[in-house]
Amino acid sequence: MIAAYIDEFIMFCAGLWMTAVGFRYLSFPPPNQGAQNAWLANLVHHFRWMGPLLLVIAIVLAIASPA
Repeated sequence: MIAAYIDEFIMFCAGLWMTAVGFRYLSFPPPNQGAQNAWLANLVHHFRWMGPLLLVIAIVLAIASPA
């Protein structure tokens, strides 16, 4: 029964991490790396909407999965 929720748990944890990085509670990439990672900084900016979306998807799938 727990095995059915493993995928949702992993998605939920990834959504929490993406949300924390997107809203700058966690720093990623390290602040000492400059313009060479500008594309990565742009990606991190998108984590502000991708993280909460992943959280909602994980919760909906956990509720909808057969028990």
